[in-house]
Order: sequence, then C-alpha cells, then structure tokens
Amino acid sequence: MAENNVKIHVSHLKKSFGNLEVLKDVSVDVTQGEVVVVLGPSGSGKSTFLRCLNRLETITDGQVIVDGYDITDKKTDINKVRENIGMVFQHFNLFNNLNVMGNMILAPTELKKATKAEATENALKLLKRVGLLDKAEAYPSQLSGGQKQRVAIARALAMNPDILLFDEPTSALDPEMVGEVLQVMKQLASEGMTMVVVTHEIGFAREVASRVIFMEGGYIVEEGTPEEVLDHPKEARTIDFLSKVL
Repeated sequence: MAENNVKIHVSHLKKSFGNLEVLKDVSVDVTQGEVVVVLGPSGSGKSTFLRCLNRLETITDGQVIVDGYDITDKKTDINKVRENIGMVFQHFNLFNNLNVMGNMILAPTELKKATKAEATENALKLLKRVGLLDKAEAYPSQLSGGQKQRVAIARALAMNPDILLFDEPTSALDPEMVGEVLQVMKQLASEGMTMVVVTHEIGFAREVASRVIFMEGGYIVEEGTPEEVLDHPKEARTIDFLSKVL
C-alpha cells in the first residue's frame, strides 16, 4: 500500500463507543511529507480519528494502513508500527517523576533503539532544536506549558518517526505560548515531516497545511487546499463553522 508514497491509507473507518457512533465513514489518504490539518467543531470525531491512526482507539470497522502495515489486522504488531508514529497530546503526557532528559531517553533505550549514550546525545540535539537545551535537567513541574509541549514534541522526535500526529497541541496553552509551539511545528513541516494535526489554529492551517479536512458528525464534510477550504468553502456546514471562528 506504500506506493505513491501513501503513508496513511484510511478506508471506510468507523468507530463506535457502545451505541454512540463517533466516526461514521471516513476515507482519506495522507502522502509522504504532507501536513494535513483536521478542523471541525467539538464532538465531530477529530481526536477519535487521530487516535485510530495509531490504534489508541480500537477500530470498529474499515481499514487503516500505516507505512504499509494494516493496523486493523489483529496480527499486526501495533507497538512496532507505533515506533514510527510520534504522537503529541493536548496535555503533554510527560512523566512528572522524570526530568526532561529522562523523558527524552526513556523510549529509545527501553525499546533498544539506542544505547543510553546515543539516546542522550540525540536528546541534547533535539532539545537544542526546540530551544530547550538549558532545561535538560529540569522536571516537568518547573516548565511552562509551552516548554512542556516543546519537550513533548522533542520526545516524539527521539524515536525518529516517519509520521507525527498532533492532538490539539496548543489548546491547553496560554495564548502567548501558542506561538512557540507552532514555530517548532512549522519548522518540522518545512523539513518534510508527514504530519496530521487536529487543531483550532486556523492561521497555522492557512500557513502550513498542504491539505485541510473539515469534519462534522463523524464524516469528512469537505477537504482541499487551505485556500479552497478556508477561503472558498463550498459546504454550508463549513461556511457556518468558519464564520464563527474566523
């Protein structure tokens, strides 16, 4: 399935929690180096969709193929696939009992991707890249929200993933900290990282997205370039949503 550089292939994805059908029929392909931004009102299924891409949510029906691996197939080793998919959460999900360096080197050393020395060297490079080299010994409680999120991005990068998933990475931040996180994400996009970003940051979508998806009620209502979806939306529901947020 990895031909045409398709990194993520989603076909007729459905997800229910009991009787509640959150994703009703979602099909989309994400190609290598694309930045796909997913917009939509609360409850539209955006975060659930994202969490199905690395099987943090079990998939009710349909097919999801990531990097050529069918993750809907029970026989697929999801942990192996996840090593290639970094995930950045809304609330950072750092380990509070470990300092920044400890958070950074945990996965690469635990999963035998690197020795402690290699992981440490790589972590220092990544912290420098996100502007936090001076915080290597700090604990999460000593960091601002924006700093925590930049550490979380650096931690995701420590596994050298092909794909990064971002679940509302700036929504828990004070407004003045949003910019520093978006700056790191823009840098990654410019370097060709494949990214799927659930966000309310319309400016980021306009500036960085190769494609914008608008979701509502468990479906993809509209998708296209930022210009098509944000400036010339065709669907009434998209127009209504954008009129409230722009």
